[in-house]
Formats: sequence, structure tokens, C-alpha cells
Amino acid sequence: MAIHRRSFLTGLSGMIGIAAGGSFFPSMVAAAADNDTLRIAISVAPGDLDPHKFKGLYAVQDMVFEPLVTYSYDGKIEPGLATAWSIENEGKLLRLTLRERVVFHDGTPFDATAAKWNLGRWMGQADNNWMNCSRLFVDATVVDDSHIDIRFKEPVLGLLQELAYVRPGRFLSPKSVAADGSYKAPVGTGPWREISADNSGSVFERFDRYWGEKPKFSKVQLKVLPDSRGRMAALRAGDIDLMGGAFVSPITAIEAQTLKQAGLDVVVEPGSTTMIMAFNPDRAPALKEVAVRKAIDIGIDRAAISKVLYRGMAATSANLFAESVPLAGKRYEVPQIDVEGAKALLEKAGWVGSPVREKEGTPLALEIVVSEEQIPGSRSVAEVLQAELQEIGIQLTIRSVDHASRHSDIPERKFDLAFFQTYGAPYEPFATIVGLFLSTYDNGVDGKLFVDAERLDPLVTATMSALDPNMEANVQKVYDWLHDNVAIAPLLYVPGIWAHSSRVKDFKAPATEYDMPYENISLSE
Repeated sequence: MAIHRRSFLTGLSGMIGIAAGGSFFPSMVAAAADNDTLRIAISVAPGDLDPHKFKGLYAVQDMVFEPLVTYSYDGKIEPGLATAWSIENEGKLLRLTLRERVVFHDGTPFDATAAKWNLGRWMGQADNNWMNCSRLFVDATVVDDSHIDIRFKEPVLGLLQELAYVRPGRFLSPKSVAADGSYKAPVGTGPWREISADNSGSVFERFDRYWGEKPKFSKVQLKVLPDSRGRMAALRAGDIDLMGGAFVSPITAIEAQTLKQAGLDVVVEPGSTTMIMAFNPDRAPALKEVAVRKAIDIGIDRAAISKVLYRGMAATSANLFAESVPLAGKRYEVPQIDVEGAKALLEKAGWVGSPVREKEGTPLALEIVVSEEQIPGSRSVAEVLQAELQEIGIQLTIRSVDHASRHSDIPERKFDLAFFQTYGAPYEPFATIVGLFLSTYDNGVDGKLFVDAERLDPLVTATMSALDPNMEANVQKVYDWLHDNVAIAPLLYVPGIWAHSSRVKDFKAPATEYDMPYENISLSE
């Protein structure tokens, strides 16, 4: 089964959401700010918020729907709608104790029967087989109102992390579907209840029967502002209070600097997503040589890339994952640019001459594929790389493509070099390790960072046993192989950037880029 997860992140629907309880507002009333409403800019309309589908904005679904367990800071798994759990029968049985006295926004109790109904809407279905828990699902059994057992064919790798995903594993009221089972309205157990939605945005009110800590303000207004300049102007003018995040309303580093200079509060957090340059030896024979890959690796200036793309806000990297990711492995030293060292490696490998080196009559010429829609600013980064590689005798051609072309070229491996990003929390480490490196795994439009069926596949496969006591060591072997063979060139950790007005107090960036940062916030006059 092909996974098109990355397309889920960017191909978001513009469909109108239907208000909970059946009410529908044909137009959004843009009321003046009051002290009890947090106004957040979003780049597209929230869309279809069905938690078991892949159409709406992740962060908006996060406001309405809750998981069994939550992914917290530093990769910690904490209780959500499940207060306790145990994995038994050699990893093939998950026993859950559900939180009591929880109700959906329509008053329907959340209990084991409601939980089983929700699981049946997505778990075990072929479309969700990119998740181990769905692919290996056998059945779910209601033990009593507050206990449910889930059986699997075999131990599930990353089970609790998968249950923390924003979708498809969150819980919808069984009464919020039509007679044929089709989704009608976004009715969850979360702290926010949708009261209106149209193409200009949505309004949510605090759910006062919420089981957990209630927000300190009564409403959230989401305003659709597709253009980043419009969002910045709105924040400066006081028409919105908050913007940012990779999937909510992205802010570039240049925009962050502009907002900061205008007196707005800008928050930059270390991210859990890594930007990596991929090598494709299958298309460029020169890249089959470790010496050539190593020369490129030390011939580029990661600090310069961080400065071009993120104005120095991004930490440079030598690792596949940031330290905050579970099982991220030992830290490698970040390569410093070494032009003379790179030249020496190429000379020793038989690549000689100038201005473009040659070997047996073949010039050392490569092509890098970039997409501004995938990574804004990547064309500028490629131009930096072009100049740096020219200095060591490598000719680099830049081919810019649109999003659709990238989604065809990358999986078809029509590139010599290309920029990739890991999936980020809570999908790490296994989504990237398996999805981007295992040659036999079809991950759709995302493509592969590097493939070596003979040497790398066995190492990746060894990480996929959920009960292996050597799991950490097995994962480290993958990292070491990638590092020792210079199979990839990690560049930097993508920072999370948010900006807010002075009305917003006690802001804290969310644990993942898929969450909406409403927690802890209070509003001043």
C-alpha cells in the first residue's frame, strides 16, 4: 500500500466545514477583537475535519479531537483519552483503561463502545496500512465501559506513537455521522467546539464540559489569510494575534526578522524535522563513489545554508534526527567546510582537471532538483551550493520544478541531488527510517533518500521488530551506516517559527508541528 503522507500535509482541502450541531453560517462575521477571543491566521480553510480522513488542517483537528495518548515534548508519551495501558501477549495485545466522565461536544458519552466504533472506521482498512497498527490489526473487544482490548497479528512497531497521530486515530462522536455512516460534523471530546465555518475561516468556543484543564479564553477565531504579506500586515495592525507553524500559517526567517523589528514577539524553537541533501547514485554514477559524496559533504558550508534559508535561526546538523527525537542516536560532529580537503579527496579518487574535473573523459557534472513550493528559499540554497561545488571542481546545474513535478520526479528518482525533509515528531524515528530508506517500501510521492537493497535494507529491517531487546543498537547501526558511507548529507534542523501580538501571554510552541498552540495562553487587554 502506498503512503502519500506528505501530500496529506500540503494538499489540504478548501472545502467548507460544517458546524457542529448542524448550524451553518454562510459568512464569517469578523468581529472586533475582544479580550476573550484568540485570533489565529491560517493559510487555507480548515476543510473537511473528519478525523479519520486526510483532508483538513491537522492543527484544527487537534483542537477538536483527542487521541488515546499524546505525544509531548522530548518524545514523551502521556495519557490522553486512555489513562493507562499495557502491552501483553508478547506484544500482540494492547489493553487500555479509558478516561471516565468524558463526553463528546453533543453530550454523547465517550466509553469503550464509542472507542471501538471509532477504531472500526480506520483501523484495519487498507488505506491506512502505512500505519503498523492498522496493517496488523485483528480486532477490538469491549471489556466494560472503561476498558477495551485491541489485538494485533504481531507486535506493532511504534504503537503508542501511532496512536498519538492527529489522524486517523482520534475520536469522533458516533452521533455525528449520517445513517449511511458518512461524516457530518466535527464533534469530538477536545477543548474546542466548532460553532461556525466558511471559506473565510472558523470560530470555536470553549467546551465547558471538557474533562481536562480548560483554556483561559472562551473563543478561537481562525482567519484564512493565504498570502504571507497579508498575514504579517494583519498581525502588525492588530487584526490577528498569532501566526506561524509549518502547516498553520508559515513564517519565513526574513518575515520573522521583519516582524521582530516591528515590535512583535517572535518565538523560534528547535524543530524535530531535518533538512537533508540526498544523493542518487542510480542516476549519477559519480555518486557511487564514497569519496565524491564525502567531498561534497565537506565542500558545502552548512552555516551559510542556515544563514541563507533561516537567517542563522536553524542549527546545523550531521545527524538524521534532532536529539529530541526518540532513539535519535549518538551525536556526530557537524562537518565544517574544507575546500582543500574536498579537492584532495577528488584528486585521490581520480577526478582531475579544471574548471570541471573529469575522470576517464567524463566530467564531474551533477544536477540538483529544487522546488520552492516544497522548501521556500531552496533555489537560493542551491545557488550557494553551486558556487561552493564549483570551487572544488564540480559543475552543478539547478533544475527548478513545481510541486506536482517534484512529486513525480522524486519517487521516480529523476535527480542527482535533491533536498528532503524528515517527517518530524510524532512520526520519528521509524516513519523516516522505513519510509525513506527501505527499498521495498512504497511511500508514494515522498521518494527515497537513499537505497541500497543489499547493505542498507537488512539494517532497516532489523529495526522493525517491536520486541527486539536490541532495538536501540539496531537503530544505531542504521545511523552509523548512513554516516560512515556518507549516504546522505544532513544540513540543518528546521526551526519552528511563531509570532504573536502583545495580547498573547505565556505562549509556548506546540510539541509537534501538527498541533495548535492554544495551551497555556492567556489574553491581555
